[in-house]
Amino acid sequence: MRAKPGDQLVIKGHRVGQRDRHAEILEVRGERGGPPYEVRWSEDGHEAVVWPGSDAVIEHKRRKPAPGASQLGDRRPVGRSGAKLSP
Repeated sequence: MRAKPGDQLVIKGHRVGQRDRHAEILEVRGERGGPPYEVRWSEDGHEAVVWPGSDAVIEHKRRKPAPGASQLGDRRPVGRSGAKLSP
């Protein structure tokens, strides 16, 4: 499990009808993006240090693409010069 500040920690509900819990990762205290994480829970704003279990997943924050990088939705073929070709 690897995370960066700004990513979301999601703890999956354990029973039918139980909601998932969401928290923003504020600080990564482990090595190379590993736990523990300092988080802020979305339901009440409480901050805590968490060692996530097997019921947790990290949803990575969408990073802005570098200037000039193609967008995922732009799937037009690329010509020899690197320019996008018209559909």
